[in-house]
Amino acid sequence: MHYNNLITNSFVVCSILLFSIPQSFNQNVGPTVKMTNGQVWPKPVLQHIYDEYLTFEPENFHFNITGYSCDDLQDAFKRYNSMLFLKATKKFNQNTSLSTDLIIGKMEVLNVQMTNPCENYPSLNMDEKYEIKINNSSGLLLASSIWGILRGLETFSQLIYLETDGSTFVIRRTSIVDYPKFRHRGFLLDTSRHYFPIESITKTLDAMSYSKMNVFHWHIVDDQSFPYQSSAFPNLSERGAFGKSAIYTKDDVKRVIEHAKLRGIRVIPEFDTPGHSLSWGLGGIPGLLTECSDPNEFGPIDPTVEENYNFIRTLFSEISELFQDNYLHLGGDEVDNSCWFTNKKVQNFMHRNNIKNVVELKDYYFANIFNITRSLKTVPIVWEEIFDDNIHLDPNAVVHVWKNYYDYSILSKIMESGHPALFSSCWYLNYIKYGADWSNFYRCDPTSEVGDNSLFLGGEACMWGEFVDETNLLPRTWPRTSAVAEVLWSYTLNETDAKYRIEEHVCRMRRRGIPAQPANGPSYCHY
Repeated sequence: MHYNNLITNSFVVCSILLFSIPQSFNQNVGPTVKMTNGQVWPKPVLQHIYDEYLTFEPENFHFNITGYSCDDLQDAFKRYNSMLFLKATKKFNQNTSLSTDLIIGKMEVLNVQMTNPCENYPSLNMDEKYEIKINNSSGLLLASSIWGILRGLETFSQLIYLETDGSTFVIRRTSIVDYPKFRHRGFLLDTSRHYFPIESITKTLDAMSYSKMNVFHWHIVDDQSFPYQSSAFPNLSERGAFGKSAIYTKDDVKRVIEHAKLRGIRVIPEFDTPGHSLSWGLGGIPGLLTECSDPNEFGPIDPTVEENYNFIRTLFSEISELFQDNYLHLGGDEVDNSCWFTNKKVQNFMHRNNIKNVVELKDYYFANIFNITRSLKTVPIVWEEIFDDNIHLDPNAVVHVWKNYYDYSILSKIMESGHPALFSSCWYLNYIKYGADWSNFYRCDPTSEVGDNSLFLGGEACMWGEFVDETNLLPRTWPRTSAVAEVLWSYTLNETDAKYRIEEHVCRMRRRGIPAQPANGPSYCHY
């Protein structure tokens, strides 16, 4: 009796609660941030969007060349054809949720007009500008270079989106004029603390192209391992890599360079010296590293041994020939000078040559290194310590800023000295915290400091590898690096607008096989 009354009374109470839920109850239901549909990342310079839509019959859509062509362009068509209409949940039936009044036809062709022949390899000054016009049944992609065409194809692919019915792809009528704010938009990957299979690197290059990044900074060797297989000095990797299965052969390097080139991405290697070079010492090069007071310990490369410069010249010559880019990152950071202080041979050399301190010794070392890079017609990049220590830089040397987080003032000092600058200080992806931290990278913007000074080349997001390997590289990198990409590409930054577009960009990357982590909290990709 009492039990039945309890059930009845509970039903009445629950019914009252159900019908008197306050409106605010729904605020926490569903995704934290609702994604956009067909919005571009990074944000274009100029875009006019019209409230008119075209649908697709994927089997009837095609690219049409109206200008120059080349194998790289044909490769891009194949690649984007395979990406445009991914992951529909059922047969295409055109049952879109859009009002039929807004649909003005079917998109059948994108005319692609490249007004100059293809270039062989991307460069710092490559032209990445493009224009897109989407009209009734056709569209136009116009650019003067293959690099602009590649950026435009990426934008076109992002304008297309899958309706919530899971089967209908649509695109809005739009016109776009777009080009990057900065010329160097890079991503650094450290492959010395952990070895990354080539597939992890090529996936990273794919993801870079989805955010229009154009430089892969390959920090290929360091203290912990030397995975680069040198033809001239095979023992460097034979003894200095983690193991025989953790080596990048020349064919591996060529594969990375080719994969990057097809996506308009340069590959710049870094061989950091004189510090960060302990793994080099395992390669059997006599007298390469400085002996410390403890005979079992070694320090940086010994700058007093003439044969060391012959070794570096041979190694860098091989590297410059293999890596097609004109730039080579020389490192130069975090040099532990203590063994230079305690090594009597080094001290005697300094005394004989009137070298007063270890900073002058480092200056002597880099004078020799810059002579080598000049002879190879290679432009050197160095970390900012070289500038801070007043080392005499090669006139063309680029200074890469990485310290002091949000302090942009060092950039002005570098450019006032006549040197180009790169920036990475607050784009260190290896520092992580719980929550949506992409906005921290988005808020880091040196633009106001550098203005329109052409000596500011751009910057790089950096993923150092102490606690990153192939198991967590991609989700930890994306979409956080996408935030950096937009800062370096787009002229107008709006974090509120960006949080909705980055939600879509995460789903877009996942649809393409990049396991990007959540951007803003609870969410759902409906395809």
